[in-house]
Amino acid sequence: MGGGAQAPEAGAADRRLWLARHGQTAYNLEGRFQGWLPVPLDETGRRQAAELAEVVARLEPAALVCSDIARAQETAGIVAARVGIEPVVDARFAETETGAWTDRTFADVIAEDPEGFARFVALDPDWGFPGGESFARQRARVFEGIADWRARDIAGHVVIVCHGNTIRLATGDLGEPAPGRPDNGSLVGL
Repeated sequence: MGGGAQAPEAGAADRRLWLARHGQTAYNLEGRFQGWLPVPLDETGRRQAAELAEVVARLEPAALVCSDIARAQETAGIVAARVGIEPVVDARFAETETGAWTDRTFADVIAEDPEGFARFVALDPDWGFPGGESFARQRARVFEGIADWRARDIAGHVVIVCHGNTIRLATGDLGEPAPGRPDNGSLVGL
């Protein structure tokens, strides 16, 4: 998914739910696990959030939702300022809790646990972060959130600002190869 947020594609008027990945953080740039840490957006991330806000504005959303993690809330705040909708915080769309891998670089983890890292990349539902959350558990809460927001009587688009693994789990099928990580600031229709 290259280049951040893109203009909605043909047929977008039929869609109601959109998942947006938060803007870039220093941890994204460094290849470091941030999990639930309150890592703020960097300058590039704030620019990506502003670009995302312009794309979301063209959707004229009826609701704006975000995870309870700081980088998603910061991105949603930038989008909210553009579209004039206060974001609703929904913890079900949080990133995976990365446990003992939190604050560690990808390179360090690969050197220590290459098999675990491969299972992370593959979104193996039977695997969980040491001392953290499994993808099966995260997937269950994400799908619960999606079902809840789809069931609400909202006339129009709902944009959910969340995280890379959240989007990958929401858009992938169990037993199939995991979808690639969406770019920071990108928008994916469900």
